[in-house]
Amino acid sequence: MSKDLEMKRHSLAHLMAAAVLKLYPQAKFGIGPVIENGFYYDIDLGDTALSPEDLTKIQKLMKEMIKEGLVFEKKEVSIEGAINIFKKKKQDYKLELLKDLQEKGSTVISKDEEKSAFAKASSSVETSEDRSVNKVSIYTSGNFVDLCRGPHVESSKDLVGIAFKLNKLAGAYWRGKEENQMLTRIYAVAFEKQKELDEYLKLLEEIEKRDHRKLGKALDLFIFDEEVGQGLPLWLPKGALLRQIIEDFILWIYQKKGYKLVKTPHIASYKLFEQSGHLGFYKDGMYSPMDIDGEDYYVKPMNCPFHVKIYKHKMRSYRDLAIRYAELGTVYRYEKSGVLHGLLRVRGFTQDDAHIICTNDQLEEELIKLIDLTKYVFEIFGFKKFDVVLSIRDKNGGEKYLGDDKDWALAEKSLKQALDNVELKYEVEEGEAVFYGPKIDIKIMDAIGRKWQMSTIQLDFNLPERFDMTYINKSGKEKRPFMIHRALLGSLERFTGILIEHYAGAFPLWLSPIQIKIISVGSDHIDYCQKLAKEFENNDIRVEVDEANETVGNKIRKAIKEKIPYMLVIGDKEMNSDKLAVRVRGSEKVVEIKQDKFIQGIKEAVKNRKLEL
Repeated sequence: MSKDLEMKRHSLAHLMAAAVLKLYPQAKFGIGPVIENGFYYDIDLGDTALSPEDLTKIQKLMKEMIKEGLVFEKKEVSIEGAINIFKKKKQDYKLELLKDLQEKGSTVISKDEEKSAFAKASSSVETSEDRSVNKVSIYTSGNFVDLCRGPHVESSKDLVGIAFKLNKLAGAYWRGKEENQMLTRIYAVAFEKQKELDEYLKLLEEIEKRDHRKLGKALDLFIFDEEVGQGLPLWLPKGALLRQIIEDFILWIYQKKGYKLVKTPHIASYKLFEQSGHLGFYKDGMYSPMDIDGEDYYVKPMNCPFHVKIYKHKMRSYRDLAIRYAELGTVYRYEKSGVLHGLLRVRGFTQDDAHIICTNDQLEEELIKLIDLTKYVFEIFGFKKFDVVLSIRDKNGGEKYLGDDKDWALAEKSLKQALDNVELKYEVEEGEAVFYGPKIDIKIMDAIGRKWQMSTIQLDFNLPERFDMTYINKSGKEKRPFMIHRALLGSLERFTGILIEHYAGAFPLWLSPIQIKIISVGSDHIDYCQKLAKEFENNDIRVEVDEANETVGNKIRKAIKEKIPYMLVIGDKEMNSDKLAVRVRGSEKVVEIKQDKFIQGIKEAVKNRKLEL
């Protein structure tokens, strides 16, 4: 985003607030940051609930105000002066921010706020090292006054020609805390040209059509139930089958590539998580302990400590390495209800987790194999474009990183050479490595160009140290191994959600829970349809028979909505022929093909995991 466009979007956010204040004089304002493709403002409207029609009204008023040439006037005032201004205007949320500045020198007062848009949007001044703040800047445009660092355009006439649309309403807790007031969040998108806005709105429509939550319901894949709990999906038969297909493939390929399967429990004593450091660093993301025989047990947030324990159950030699442990391990992490989002953000999920333990001589080769495998798996599922980031330590970071300099140098060099070897383009981000090791992050691009963070390949100097992991080297001495964490698909829940959106529910044949729908023309044809279905099942083809007492047209429409790859309509003609009338998903044409040839073609396509029908 250019600085000029960012400034215009920021100015539009103030203009939107001014329009809201004109229409709803009781409005109290939270924060209004620029975000990717637009902006939003959080507003307390009291008992007033906005509708989409109200957004049209606000937008119309904004366009009138742009023509008026409202000036964006900046003033620097003392904090006391600003408090007096916002007291008169009864803007309680701005007063809260000012009091934080006055007392603490910052509007960001918690770790959660540091990670949120609040940190950027609410800070109206640069705080000095002694955290003392004397002055703040305020901007006035029309009847609206805001606590804001700026910059802004000089006049609303500078916004003539910019294309924008107020496109969404949502609820947002003040400062992201559930105990605070729920505010109305008005989202808007804005671009320099109308064509850009039209293209983006078209993309939003496509995203809406692909929403995995809607498709999950329409295709009978999964549900959520309040009595089960938020963020805990229930997989319906077709969804469970889809997931099983993914699991079967991923475990098959991992074993083929030399991974050994392990299984670990869902809970463990506090002692394990104390030693691993999770209780010290990650307790807020863990669920409350349960008392078992007077000892605290936790449901696991990670699989790593369990795999370390499996490694340590006996002495290891350099001849045993590299060891590759893999597990479809279910973990549980506390996520705030406000961030839960279908399958993409849940509280209980299964990772295709793996840990590679190797010598320093094996490190580069293991990383090359791992990146090759990652690329291969994503391409099999239909993702062929990647964004890759290599995060290394800040060379001046000193003591904030675990491990010695030689190990860090080898780890970073090995990661770079592995990426070069498999010819993946990547960016290097210095200072972005976590304290316990460098890493590679891989994003995939879906069918409509969205990028999804998927795999992280993480070197770890922390757990080997904490658990005193060793092996006996060629000289007969104990040595610390290298440990690589990786969950290639991330979580099966999230990956399935992404797959649904990537294919808009129209899965490739090998992934489709139901591959063929057999439609009976009438009741006289049902027995034949069942017999035909049995033949498909005997050839490991997933099939359903629609024998409902409905018209053929209705049955076809249902199968189209269910996005079934192949439909077979069976009437008198088909019963008396060795040919099948096959309708392929996405086409209205009916193709005649011999039954044995059709079965063979399907088996071949599934075996080769073809993406096209």
